[in-house]
Amino acid sequence: MTVVNAPRMHIIETYFECCGFDHTFLQGGTSVYLWNLSKTFAARGHRVSIVTPAHGRLDDLRRRYEVEDLPYEDTYTLPVVLDPRVWQGFPAQAELALRTTAHRIRLAGVDLYFLANEYLNRLPDTFYPPYSAKGRDLVFFKPLVFQVDSVRFLRGWFGGEKAVVHAHEPYYHYLLPAALRDDPTKLVVSNVQSNMPIAKKVYRPEVERLFELLGVDVELPGPEPESDVPAAIVQYQQLTHLHYTYPPDQVAVYELTAEHADLIDFLSPGQLDFYAGFRDTPFEALFRRLPIAGVVRRNAHKMFVGGCAISDQWLAWDPAGVDRVKVLGGLGLDPALPTFFHNARYAVHHKGQTELMRAVDRVLSEGLAANFVIRCISGNGIDNPFFHEVAARHPGRLHFEWERVEEAQVFSYAAASDFALFPSKFEMDTFLIAQGEAMAVGAVPIATDQRGMEHFRHADGPDTTTGFAVNRSFAEDDDLLTDALARRIRQAVALWSDDPGRYRELSGRAAAVARGFTWDHCADLHLAAFTGLWEGRPAVLSTELALRHGWFDLLPDASVTPGAALAHGDIAAWERRAPFDADAALTMFRAAWERADFAVCERVLERLPEAVPAAETARLRGRLRILGDGRLEYRLPHAERVEVVEPRRGPDRSLPEVRTLERTAPGRFVGEAPSGAGRLLLTLSSGRVTWDEVRHG
Repeated sequence: MTVVNAPRMHIIETYFECCGFDHTFLQGGTSVYLWNLSKTFAARGHRVSIVTPAHGRLDDLRRRYEVEDLPYEDTYTLPVVLDPRVWQGFPAQAELALRTTAHRIRLAGVDLYFLANEYLNRLPDTFYPPYSAKGRDLVFFKPLVFQVDSVRFLRGWFGGEKAVVHAHEPYYHYLLPAALRDDPTKLVVSNVQSNMPIAKKVYRPEVERLFELLGVDVELPGPEPESDVPAAIVQYQQLTHLHYTYPPDQVAVYELTAEHADLIDFLSPGQLDFYAGFRDTPFEALFRRLPIAGVVRRNAHKMFVGGCAISDQWLAWDPAGVDRVKVLGGLGLDPALPTFFHNARYAVHHKGQTELMRAVDRVLSEGLAANFVIRCISGNGIDNPFFHEVAARHPGRLHFEWERVEEAQVFSYAAASDFALFPSKFEMDTFLIAQGEAMAVGAVPIATDQRGMEHFRHADGPDTTTGFAVNRSFAEDDDLLTDALARRIRQAVALWSDDPGRYRELSGRAAAVARGFTWDHCADLHLAAFTGLWEGRPAVLSTELALRHGWFDLLPDASVTPGAALAHGDIAAWERRAPFDADAALTMFRAAWERADFAVCERVLERLPEAVPAAETARLRGRLRILGDGRLEYRLPHAERVEVVEPRRGPDRSLPEVRTLERTAPGRFVGEAPSGAGRLLLTLSSGRVTWDEVRHG
């Protein structure tokens, strides 16, 4: 639904890479997002500007576009305070002498501004500094140079003009919201493009010095209080890719953006929900006790979903025009067989590709009659010999490639396929355009039940689902995910062969769902939020969001629902609406048991022990015991895996020791008991991952 009566606004998009208008400049998906959204805003009659570095490519641009050199020159010295633990052998402060110029291209109704100087012109082929530059080469600070340059350019070139400044990815704009906070003409919207660790931090003295340069008077948060979270839980987070431990002289970039931005933009409802609470993950218990959780609560009213979309070109192509026999036959595959498709950059942990290749190897080795087209895109080839071994084992059944090819060729692969495999892990995917593209041409998805992907509805119930789901994964080497993928692949082949009518139903629904994600719809979502901001209407906390995350103190009594109180095991919240009687106690106890939230079970027993049958109390208290040989027996019917996590002594970044208890029967696990400092990590059949403790003595 198109936003009507929206005021004509000036929207300024700013990011480290906004080159989606030219495929020869393209580095990542954010660039494509920005260009499509900007063009759509302009087509709606808004004034749209893009501010980005030139990346040393001005000469290339001049050969293809009319480049206007603007009367803008900013000469200054940028002081960068260096963390001595990282930048050993460097001075305490680097002084970067800069002369920044600005250049403009006008294209498709959008003004693109390119900033150029000695640092912004470096790395013309890759744009982004390699992580290996950290502590070795000051080019590592190229994105930081752009942050400061963009603030100075926005102030200098656009002056007192009223504008919505739409900045992307907190790590690339953490200075900007605070720098523009006191300018009433600049309304800042911070866009969270990826699920970077929410407590990712940078060196506090660096931020303080740059704010001083920019004339920003902001009190930075102090060191975090000493945590009482067990070391085993803290250390394990590094294996989840959700949280890392930092020294006390660091400051969280999301805190800088969330506290000072006017709005916070997310790509999907599930991404917003995940970033608000990290529910059902190994990080949830720790997150709730970190200061960043308070930052989220304080700023939750600013959060909205701006959405993402599939490219107009992809939606315009006709999948019926693809010759399946020619495409699959050209890859050496049998067009008469059901075909599975995977298309993602080569990122074995992020994209679940190790488990994917293991599952494919397993089902093909068993003799399953199916084709697989697996694309793991990498400019440097695939360095994992296992991937090549699997491909060599299954000629005529598996086509494996990693080269970048024309989009039309990828489209033909997807259109010639029947199913799409996307077992992404660690909740790193926030919209996953590639899954939407495959679904848009009728491929039935087999994908992880991640919050950031739930809009594709592959985890829905039977009447509304678009495909098949596997549980979320937060383990780097996850046998449960491999097993689940193999089961789903076999199930999909059986469906394709035995129930073609049901297959066609899923395929049609998958295409219809995916084709609803258009740039026009994305623009509508953004313009609705931008209009409220432009007109000075205060953002309001979503009651649904507050209920989902148990922020009951932010809601009036009338808004608190018994269902939400039950889901969080919050007796006080329940009593704001109804008496906590025996029926309520038993219902809450059983719900908590299913979530393996044993602390809530115990609180219910403290309050109304008579409400819970003795057998259920005994099951709770007897779920773990030490056997005669000193080993631990753990019983939980709905657990799929139980691991022992032992902390290691050493630096903050030490990795823990992790060992898996043997599953001797459904719901029964046996193995070496943890020490007093160790903890149990439970993976439930629902996909929830949570912690338990063995109380010694």
